[in-house]
Amino acid sequence: MGGAEMSKLLSINKEYAEWLKSLSQRFRQSQIKAAVKVNSELLKFYWSLGQDIVERDFENTYGSEFFKNLSIDLKEEFPDTKGFSPTNLGYIKRFYILYSNAAKIYPQLEGNFPQINSISNYPQVGGNSEPLIFSVPWGHHKLLIDKFLKAPEKVLFYVQKIIENNWSRAVLDWQIDSNLYERQGKAISNFKRTLPTPQSDLAQQITKDPYVIDIMGVRQEMQERELEEHLDSHISKYLLELGKGFTYYGHQVHLRVGNEDFYIDQLFYHVRLHCYVVIELKATAFKPEHIGQLNFYVTAVNKLMCTEHENPTIGLLICKDKNDVVAEYTLQGVDSPIGVSSVEIFDKLTEDFKSALPSIEDIENELRDQNKRRMRDE
Repeated sequence: MGGAEMSKLLSINKEYAEWLKSLSQRFRQSQIKAAVKVNSELLKFYWSLGQDIVERDFENTYGSEFFKNLSIDLKEEFPDTKGFSPTNLGYIKRFYILYSNAAKIYPQLEGNFPQINSISNYPQVGGNSEPLIFSVPWGHHKLLIDKFLKAPEKVLFYVQKIIENNWSRAVLDWQIDSNLYERQGKAISNFKRTLPTPQSDLAQQITKDPYVIDIMGVRQEMQERELEEHLDSHISKYLLELGKGFTYYGHQVHLRVGNEDFYIDQLFYHVRLHCYVVIELKATAFKPEHIGQLNFYVTAVNKLMCTEHENPTIGLLICKDKNDVVAEYTLQGVDSPIGVSSVEIFDKLTEDFKSALPSIEDIENELRDQNKRRMRDE
C-alpha cells in the first residue's frame, strides 16, 4: 500500500472514530430524555443516525460488512441497549431514506422532515407535543418501511391514520393489505353541491370505495338482511372499516312517518361531522330507485331526530356493485347529501389472517397499554 493510500485510509478511520464518538454523546443525551419520551427520543436518534449513514456514505466506503461492524462497535459502546443489530441498523438507514423521499414528493411538507440541527423546530401534530413521524412506534415504522420504501407517496397517509386512530400493527397491516390508501374518499357523491365547505370535504373523506367486509361466514350471494345481521353481530370490525368518528346507533331503526312504519338498515352518528349517517345495504347492483328510498330516510331523520345543533344528515348507499356513470347521473337530481359505494366481501383470507384481526377488546387493550410499552429491537 502506497503512502498516499495509507494516509487516506488513516484519515477515513479517524473520521469514523470521531463520528462514533459523536454518536456516543448524542445517544447518551437521548437516553436521559428517553426516561420520559422513549419512543420520540429514540426515533430522533434513529433519524440522525440514518441521516449520517446516508450522507457520510460509510457503507460504500467500508463495503458489505459495514452494518455488522457498526453493530459490534455500538453494542460494545452500549452493552445494555437493544436496537443495534445489523438488521435494525438497516431499517434505521431506510427510515431516513423513506421519509426523505416522501419530503421530495410533497415539498410543502418538507418541514416535517428535520435536519439534525433543527429537530426542535419540527412541526407538531394537533395538541401533541411530538412531531408527526416521531409519534409513531418503531415497530409501525418498520412495517411501513417494508411496504412503502418504493412507494413513499403513500407513507404519510398511513402515518396520519396511525396517529388519528391509534392503530396497532395488526390493524395497520390489515388496512394496508385492504388498499385503504386507494379506497379512502372514493365514493360517488353529491357532497360538494349539497354541503358547505369544509363539511363537504370531510364528508367525502369519511367514505370509501369499495368497503371491504371481512367476516367469517359471510357469503358473496347473501341477502341484505343476512348481511345486515352479520355486520351487526361483528360491529367492532365494521366500525373499524367505516373509520374514526362513526358511533353506532342501531340497525332496523324504526321511524313513524304519516302513520306508516319504516325501518332504516343502519344508523350512525359521526362525531366530527356532527350529523347522523344513514347507511343502506343492497346485496344487488346499484339501481337509481335505491337513491329515492335512501333520500326518504335522510329526510325523515332530519325531520324526526335532528336538533338545531346537528348538521344535515348524510346518506350512504353500499351496494354489491355499481355503474359510476349511472350513480353520478342519479345523484345530480338529489338535494340530500348522499354517497354511493360498492362492497367487497373478503371470503378467501386464511383462517390465520382472520384470527389476527383485532376485536374491540384488542383495540381497547392496545390503547390502554400504549403508553406503557417500551421500544424493543425485534
